[in-house]
Amino acid sequence: MRMSGRDRSSSWRRGPAPVVLALALAVTGCGGASQATSGTKAPASAGERAAAAERRLAENTLTPLEGPAPTPELPVTVESSDGRQVTVTDASRVLPLNGGVAETVFTLGLGDRVVGRDITATFAEAEKLPLVTKAHDVSAESVLSLRPSVVLADTDTGPKEAIDQIRDAGVPVVVLDPVTDLDGVATRTTRVAEALGVPAAGEALNARTDRELAAARAAVPDGSRPKVAFLYLRGSAAVYLMGGKGSGADSLIEAAGAVDAGVETGLDRPFTPLTSEALVAARPDVILMMDKGLESVGGLDGLAGIPGIAQTPAGADRRVVTLEDGVLLGFGPRTPLVIDILVDRIHTG
Repeated sequence: MRMSGRDRSSSWRRGPAPVVLALALAVTGCGGASQATSGTKAPASAGERAAAAERRLAENTLTPLEGPAPTPELPVTVESSDGRQVTVTDASRVLPLNGGVAETVFTLGLGDRVVGRDITATFAEAEKLPLVTKAHDVSAESVLSLRPSVVLADTDTGPKEAIDQIRDAGVPVVVLDPVTDLDGVATRTTRVAEALGVPAAGEALNARTDRELAAARAAVPDGSRPKVAFLYLRGSAAVYLMGGKGSGADSLIEAAGAVDAGVETGLDRPFTPLTSEALVAARPDVILMMDKGLESVGGLDGLAGIPGIAQTPAGADRRVVTLEDGVLLGFGPRTPLVIDILVDRIHTG
């Protein structure tokens, strides 16, 4: 199942409106806690790191690598995840069809070369770019009208007919594997940088991301291992799922020093239909969601009314953490900030 890559966490005791609004505003930027402090020394405590990250993210802008923008060295021939060898000769008009990929391109310092965006690219630098997707479907006509010199897609990008049409028009299309865990962030960064002829910039971005992730993980309190259940809810579409192995959230939860409740109960698929029995068996201390998922079920009051929620420790203590949809499972350069926030919010009772 393809999840959308789209509030500040809180205890339910704080009330519904601030929970949804605050983190939705906060988690919309890029980078890690070291960026959040605008070049100053990163705060040591989890609470200070999370607060600094939220301030940085509230600006809704990305932080490119330091120094001058890299100059692509082309042509290059790269392996595409659809089994093709793709030669890129021109990176002057780049069109990423994935929000996380777009963030990577901008953070590498090549944002001025991006000519369009898909619906999951929600950061400020992309807001005025032409939109080439409707829902998650790519419009080949919209893409071709922008005269891209290279298109970056992933294996979930579709429909297939649109990708074929773009390729048949002579545009190089580099297909990437979707990222569903932290290990995949570096792999995708490397592949994007190589496809655009800036491999050294990719190495620099990976080094920065590694430092930020290590600093976020270092703030995990000793001896704290709360159980966290990731719920993917779309109430208007009657979609109620619990995350398990491979959901993407499991990797984030582990990195934040917690236990994925779905995985622990034996859910060996990324998502399983949610039941009250499964919730009670999972016994999560914290519930993790996307903010639009919470909104779709009527906010905190609506979530509390879902069968099984009240019977969990998370429901009894009214503890929920919500993150903006485009960030939580985006697995882009702002993922370290997600870990900074989760480390603090998940471990705070």
